[in-house]
Amino acid sequence: MPDVLTWGSADEDDFEVDVDTVSIADLWDRVTGTQPDPPWWLVILVGLIALGAVLHGPTWRVARNVVTIAHEGGHALIALVTGRKLDGIKLHSDTSGVTVSRGKPHGPGMVFTAMAGYMTPPLLGLLFAALLAGGRITLMLWFSLALLAAMLVMIRNAYGVLSIVATGAIIFGVSWLGGAKIQAGFAYLAALFLLFAAARPVVELQRMRSRHMAPSSDADQLAHLTGVPGLAWVTLFAAVALGALLTGGLLLVPDSGSVPDLPALPAAPDQ
Repeated sequence: MPDVLTWGSADEDDFEVDVDTVSIADLWDRVTGTQPDPPWWLVILVGLIALGAVLHGPTWRVARNVVTIAHEGGHALIALVTGRKLDGIKLHSDTSGVTVSRGKPHGPGMVFTAMAGYMTPPLLGLLFAALLAGGRITLMLWFSLALLAAMLVMIRNAYGVLSIVATGAIIFGVSWLGGAKIQAGFAYLAALFLLFAAARPVVELQRMRSRHMAPSSDADQLAHLTGVPGLAWVTLFAAVALGALLTGGLLLVPDSGSVPDLPALPAAPDQ
């Protein structure tokens, strides 16, 4: 690093401190700074990929793990916020998961904890969309890493650890090694996937409830806790998912100035 000499001094100790200070400052600027918006075609491309991942069955069975991570992470976060004791989180290869917390078996803390699962993926996607709309691409990626690191501490099974570590490794690799377009494309893909994907588990939930295959689902637990029918909670989950999709989509739609104008048609010759 030839330019290091311009930052140091003749004293060796002062030189080391200056280097450390600059490195931390550079890292902070890199994480919190703004990046240029990606080209319009990249936003459209990753949007189609995200939608395809939700609609294509085999791809969805793999990608749904991301939604499960957000779902169980939401349960865990609200359990802690409401004063419950979090015992652990398990993620399974069939994309199901379970979060175990201890505390009062009723009351607001239990209600909000049960509500959080299906509402977290769309709200997280909306938060990501807001960060990206402000040009905070790197911050969004590193915020995701921080959430995964916090969640890893509470994982209690091997598959769960593998899921969290693999997801984190991909995000870290993109944010640290990827170029500007790769980072932007990946960040927009993640946000749009969460926004598109949030509604499908709600549909699957109601389908299983209608077949009496999910007697202990979040909606049915909420019905038991509050006396409000389970279908009303499913409707709430769907409304949040749809609202987040519409709002997040508006935030992420390419700016009109970045879309090239179509060539004008030639004028008809005078007769």
